[in-house]
Amino acid sequence: MGKYSSDPTWADLTPLPTEEGGSHPLAQIAYSPDYEETMSYLRALMAANELSPRALELTEDLIDMNPAHYTVWLYRSKILFALNSDLHEELVWLNETALAHQKNYQIWHHRNLIIDKLGSCEGEAEFVGRMLERDAKNYHVWSYRQWLVKRFDLWNQGELEFTAKMLKEDVRNNSAWNHRWFVVNGKVAGMGVGDPKIRAREIKFAEEAIKKVAQNQSPWNYLRGIVKRCGLPLAELKGIAEQYASLERPHEVRSSFALDVLAEILAEEEGGKEQAGRALDLLATRYDPVRKNYWAYRKSQLGMGELKQAVNVVA
Repeated sequence: MGKYSSDPTWADLTPLPTEEGGSHPLAQIAYSPDYEETMSYLRALMAANELSPRALELTEDLIDMNPAHYTVWLYRSKILFALNSDLHEELVWLNETALAHQKNYQIWHHRNLIIDKLGSCEGEAEFVGRMLERDAKNYHVWSYRQWLVKRFDLWNQGELEFTAKMLKEDVRNNSAWNHRWFVVNGKVAGMGVGDPKIRAREIKFAEEAIKKVAQNQSPWNYLRGIVKRCGLPLAELKGIAEQYASLERPHEVRSSFALDVLAEILAEEEGGKEQAGRALDLLATRYDPVRKNYWAYRKSQLGMGELKQAVNVVA
């Protein structure tokens, strides 16, 4: 007998077994006996819409077995709210669960519901920081942090400083770059990089990151995002790009991303197509040959001939 079938406190409930295609299912899932039994009692609870302490305990048991079961999480939140449970105690349990299962989305959706119900995010930034110490690029954690910022109006509560700290630790952390962009430009009715002072600050921030690691796509994308959002021409970035990629010194190109920006700028300049083609040749044959077909396509869009070996196009 299993844990629940042998417990007298559950004797009033008739478990509902799994139905997977009758007596001869085509591809039956091999559930463990404990999991199958616990799920059968969950189905019975849900069928009766029982929102009780014992139902809450059963959901915890199931989540320990399968933390990705979204139906169990939804039923757990329903029980918690119906019982007017202590949600701070729920957070203590949830912290341990999140640390044990870092890649689980359902945990963060549940946390969203709990914090929203509490109406307070006290301690959340610190816990999110703990999670990111373990995995600095955890998508679910970053998404949750964005929700916290929007829900509790935390735009000016140290978020920029937090992204600066994260990027100091790993300048290639694209998740941190994305969060910085979100904070700078996400507030309703805010100007973001449309404000000249903010724009200058963010350009300087990205430039400093490029100085550290020129061959890092994130700050180059960040700069592209700034000029695009402000409606400025990409040529605004020419001076920066030329610091790391020069057609006059093709053997000293320090960043393929700078060379890409330069190629795009030159293609838009009067009489610049030939130089743009040379930049694309360099990318295809020397600095980013993995995407050779893409650079060939870019060159064809200029109405130019096929790619040439870099040695033939630089002097």
